Amino acid sequence: MQTVCVSLHQIDFAALHSASSTWHDEFAPLPKPLPVVNIGGPTCRCRYGTELAQQLSAFLTNVLVNSGSVRISFSNRTPKKVSNIIIKELANNPKVYIWDGEEPNPYTGQLAWADAFVVTADSVSMISEACSTGKPVYVMGSERCTWKLADFHKSLRERGVVRPFTGSEDISESWSYPPLNDTAEVARRVHDMLAERGLRVRP
Repeated sequence: MQTVCVSLHQIDFAALHSASSTWHDEFAPLPKPLPVVNIGGPTCRCRYGTELAQQLSAFLTNVLVNSGSVRISFSNRTPKKVSNIIIKELANNPKVYIWDGEEPNPYTGQLAWADAFVVTADSVSMISEACSTGKPVYVMGSERCTWKLADFHKSLRERGVVRPFTGSEDISESWSYPPLNDTAEVARRVHDMLAERGLRVRP
């Protein structure tokens, strides 16, 4: 089986279960299906600008037809010129909620309650965390990525973990895969290596 190297994080079944309870009152009443959109920012290995924001806005407008509601969040790396386009094109749609950056951050709640994810290709961490849920993950802009980041996307696609976001998706269509959690696998390997040396980690 091909190995997919995702970023290490703390999102697992227990964390999602806790977030589901914590954010129940905000997310449970939302119309379904609920796609969550996580937008990062361009990097030296994944370059893009306002043209990707325009394309993403158009694609999201298309999938709004078969979405109950949409939640959008920007990262600290999202350029204003990108976020401004998304806000201008989508903020007035009654189905769309765009997080304003004020606390509390709904990120873990969105991971727990989303029916599907759309994530920009630049962020290995946001993609990895979305893939830890076992829910559909659509990636926007992976064709712009180079070097190891391109290999990362290729490996996830080949495993059936992610699909390109094209704007023609029916968000009500569900598909799944075994949730990815390299953090647990790394921890297991460390424990095994220590055990081989007669050592153990105290609980």
